[in-house]
Amino acid sequence: MHTVEHILNQAMIRLFGCPRSLNTHIERKKSKCDYVLSAAPTDAQIAEIEAEVNRVIESDLPVTESFMSRADAAAVVDLRKLPESVSQTLRIIQVGDYDICACIGSHVSCTSEIPGRFKIISSDYHSPTWRIRFRLE
Repeated sequence: MHTVEHILNQAMIRLFGCPRSLNTHIERKKSKCDYVLSAAPTDAQIAEIEAEVNRVIESDLPVTESFMSRADAAAVVDLRKLPESVSQTLRIIQVGDYDICACIGSHVSCTSEIPGRFKIISSDYHSPTWRIRFRLE
């Protein structure tokens, strides 16, 4: 699910121009993410998010890890959510040429190993936060 979250975050960035999720709670059966948006996405936009995430999953992209200094990482990933007390060496996860970010979670080695299709199962909007709940089906 951590890899799915990376793909979802990048899909939201590309489709809505918003930052990565504000808050995230990842579980095996059901997860949730909060995004800062000016309005709730329409049903058509929600379908577009699902289609984009599933397209990337099916693309069989490699998921790789590397380690770099915080200073070097700042040039390629958003570090705003990291606490100042974090190590000076960061673990960077890259999903093909689609997404790159610092992460400590467990990941698959390629996107085709993600079991199932991404589905948004519910959402609610309380300006400016759009919360989605999702799972793999």
